[in-house]
This record gives sequence, C-alpha cells and structure tokens, in this order.
Amino acid sequence: MSESPQATVLVVDDEPEVADVYALRLETEYETRVAYGGEEALEAVDGDIDVVLLDRRMPTLSGDEVLGKLRERGYETRVIMLTAVDPGMDIIDMPFDDYLCKPVEKDDLTAAIGQQLRAKRYDARLSEYMEVTSKLALLEAELSTQEVSENEDLQELSRRADELKAQMDEALEGFEDIDTAFQEIGRHHS
Repeated sequence: MSESPQATVLVVDDEPEVADVYALRLETEYETRVAYGGEEALEAVDGDIDVVLLDRRMPTLSGDEVLGKLRERGYETRVIMLTAVDPGMDIIDMPFDDYLCKPVEKDDLTAAIGQQLRAKRYDARLSEYMEVTSKLALLEAELSTQEVSENEDLQELSRRADELKAQMDEALEGFEDIDTAFQEIGRHHS
C-alpha cells in the first residue's frame, strides 16, 4: 500500500518500453506520468510532481543534467535515480534523494517511493514546526506568564507546535531502523 494515494510520480526514461513498465507497476498506487527523455521530463515537471524516477543515461539531455536543471529551477521534488549506470564517486555531489540500479522489483520501487514521500512530509512539517516554535519562543520571552496563558492566539500556536511534533514523531516511526530500511530495498544489480 502506498504512503499517499494522491502522490504523483514522474517516470523518466528514454526507452519507452522501460518507462511504460515502471509506470504500469506504479499506476495502481500513485498518479503516474511518463516522460521519454530529459527534455520531455523538464517540460513535464511541475509543482504537482512528488517523486521523479530519473534514468541517468539518456541521449541529448542526461539524467544528471535533468537533475541539475530541476534543482536550478528550484523544484524540491524528491528524485530517485533509477538507472543501469553503476554509481561511482561522481554521485557524491549530485542532489538526488535515492539511487536504485535497474532492474528494480516493484516492492523495492514502491518502498523507495514511500520513503521519499515520508521524508518529504517530514521536511514540510519540520519547517512549519521551526517557524511556530520560533514565534512562540519570541512571544513568550516578551510577554508575562499571565499574558501568555491568557492569549488564545498563543495557546493555538502552542497546540499547533504540539500537533506538528506529534506528526513528525509519527512520520519518523517509518525510519526507526534506517539501516534496515536501506538494506531491504534492492539498490544493486541482482
């Protein structure tokens, strides 16, 4: 079962058969879109894309170049390199979120996407939590204890901080044993 049935995944591969197979594997769990090459991928990416499955070796515009352009344009979508290219030291500075070597089984693919969706939700909550707690700390430092306890807006802000913390704790439950999670997903050729 997917983490979010509303999540949108873009599969990018210059080999239509390969892209279509991965899209078919995912379409029951995610809204799935396909791009048959790097240029088409850049045209297809918008704010609705949650995860991009990106092949590295493509003619005209490589996956590495597509990844760079996505980050240059400010897209924060999660990117999983899904490729037959074995990773080398060149990946150290690449801004992707995960790297899977083809062929990838459906369970491994959906597990990797699920991890990225959880991480994405966690990131958004963390940003909001930091914003809320920062405001709370500033106002609590400026106001008297009585003013803080009587102010409904501050009480609501405090409740929101507690709610966000609980949501982040819940999201992290999926990452309890991160080493095991990464070992369970096949990341190398079989």
